[in-house]
Amino acid sequence: MFKKPLPFFYKIIFVLVIILSFEIILIYKSYSKYENIKTKDLGVQNLNKKRPMVIVVDITTNTLSVFQEGNLIKTYRCAGGKPSTPSPIGTWKIISKDTWGEGFGGRWMGFNVPWGKYGIHGTIYPNSIGWNSSKGCIRMKNDDVAELYEYVPIGTNVIIWGGPFGAFGEYLRSIKPGMTGSDVYALQQILKEKGYFKGYINGVYGEDLKYAIHKYQKDNKMPISDEINMNFYNRLGIYLID
Repeated sequence: MFKKPLPFFYKIIFVLVIILSFEIILIYKSYSKYENIKTKDLGVQNLNKKRPMVIVVDITTNTLSVFQEGNLIKTYRCAGGKPSTPSPIGTWKIISKDTWGEGFGGRWMGFNVPWGKYGIHGTIYPNSIGWNSSKGCIRMKNDDVAELYEYVPIGTNVIIWGGPFGAFGEYLRSIKPGMTGSDVYALQQILKEKGYFKGYINGVYGEDLKYAIHKYQKDNKMPISDEINMNFYNRLGIYLID
């Protein structure tokens, strides 16, 4: 997955990738390979509402799957965020539920993402389902989100999987001031671990992150730039397979 990683990279990014990958493998990707995990599709009618559930959203295939105790309950088609407005990769919780208006299909299930308001909702654009078309939220067909809303409680874990590289999804994007996302969140963690970032880890590229980037560039004799580009990633030791 990675080539020539530096020690601190193992400590931060690699660990994050392994944790997230393990969650996905255990719950979604390879659950049928483990004898101690049942593979029967229970269906919503056999759901035990008193037992915890996990929602796994794969934005590379635009599917949302609900699991309970290793059993697949149901899979829905959904829509993830556009490349310019990506969905928040990572593990979150549903912290709010509401019956929002028509534009949201009458249902809203909000996540505890620190850099913005993200959640699962319906849409007045059903043709947008099945491809990455949203502003970062997880869109569903209105009938599907109404069904999900009825049986998924506040506190349910939601794992959003965006590709093999953990918080970076499927590629390393150029990041500029004002941008937000899981990759910004991860970079703040890396720079904090290295003693450069002193702010609050929130996934927002603000002045505090800009200061940390400039200091890192200066200490490593790099050109001073606000943009996080491939050269900066590589100097941090972040390499993805070509």
